[in-house]
Amino acid sequence: MTTIKRGFADLPHGQMHYRHAGEGAPLLTLHASPGSSRQMLGLIGEFAKSHRVLAPDTPGNGDSEPLFDREPTIVDLAIAMTKFLDALQVEKVDLYGSHTGAAIASELAILAPDRINAVVLDGVSVLTPAELEEILARYAFPFPPDQDGMYLTRIFQFCRDQYLFYPWYDRTRSGRRDNGLGSAADMRALLLEVLKASETYHFNYRAAFKWDAGERLPLITRPILLTAAENDPLLASTEALASLLPGSGYVRLPRFDAQDFAAKRAAAIREFLADHL
Repeated sequence: MTTIKRGFADLPHGQMHYRHAGEGAPLLTLHASPGSSRQMLGLIGEFAKSHRVLAPDTPGNGDSEPLFDREPTIVDLAIAMTKFLDALQVEKVDLYGSHTGAAIASELAILAPDRINAVVLDGVSVLTPAELEEILARYAFPFPPDQDGMYLTRIFQFCRDQYLFYPWYDRTRSGRRDNGLGSAADMRALLLEVLKASETYHFNYRAAFKWDAGERLPLITRPILLTAAENDPLLASTEALASLLPGSGYVRLPRFDAQDFAAKRAAAIREFLADHL
């Protein structure tokens, strides 16, 4: 079994927690909101067979300190990732990002193309002005502690409903996702990660919502592969973006809960990275 280790990197803004495993060409993986690199355990274990996998908790998520006491931009978060690579003395990486992590990965590839070999973006969001206005008003807010412990219930409901609805607050038939709940263990793990960052997790979410994928993705000069699972709420936007990016690849993956999902995701990423050594 692969041993996944944990560490902290000292950066100008504070400490960044990360998971790491394996040897070989470095692969930097950036997780989705609202969790942490804990979401990447399966991917880390798979690619540690061939790569040195680095999986940080993005600033303000998991065990990583936030950049500021306010909302960063996606560019701010990408700059932090260059500082993370500097701290680990890593010059060049393959790059994978999911959802919020895909936005950060994109800006990192724009900011420092000489440090990126190839980019995998798994689920990329595009919002209309009306959708953006609504989602900023309703989607992600802090959960400050209270003496009655009601914030614990609110965090649990927030994490649970991410599985069942999109957006999570649209608890209607039209908002229902074609999903079931995660396992009790996975739900508890997500709850704990959000709980660690209950007053900062929302900063990166909001930065990602405001990020304009249609404007920014064409500025990437490195090879790009876009992927999305059949039951990813960002499937349609990812497919639309792929059709607008000449030269990019696109792979539609099985459902997250399909038995072959992990194997097909790994195969698609490995094939793409092998073509761009």
